[in-house]
Amino acid sequence: MNLLLEIQRVVEGDGIPDPMQFQAWAEAALHGRLERAELVVRIVDREESRQLNREYRGKDSTTNVLSFPFEAPAVVADDPLGDLLGDLVICAPLVAQEAAEQGKPLEAHWAHLLVHGVLHLLGFDHINDPEAETMEGLEVEILESLGYSDPYEIEREL
Repeated sequence: MNLLLEIQRVVEGDGIPDPMQFQAWAEAALHGRLERAELVVRIVDREESRQLNREYRGKDSTTNVLSFPFEAPAVVADDPLGDLLGDLVICAPLVAQEAAEQGKPLEAHWAHLLVHGVLHLLGFDHINDPEAETMEGLEVEILESLGYSDPYEIEREL
């Protein structure tokens, strides 16, 4: 896997993974699915997350991760731009809040959201139950390969 990863940090703080961690998580999510890819991960505050969620999804609230798959204009569809996977926007304060509320290790929650976002960029979704089952199964498999436990285990116990 040849992954070119750009990290954009709008916020700084404790607990935000280093670029090598993001690289490893993204490569694990992409393993066997693409040979080459370019990905941007933007770490934002609550305000930017809310603004983007409102503008692109019509939801006036902060969200943990947004995915923006790259869509080449028709005139360049056969151009070598095919390596561009897209952008992920992750809200650092919300990730920390959710990890604490859910009793999950912060690093594991970051890994889950990065893997979740990359799968969205690859076209996976969780709109209906069969799609959700497929996507969640892949997330669990990828995260376990990285040494993290099932992020949905808590939900299944409720």
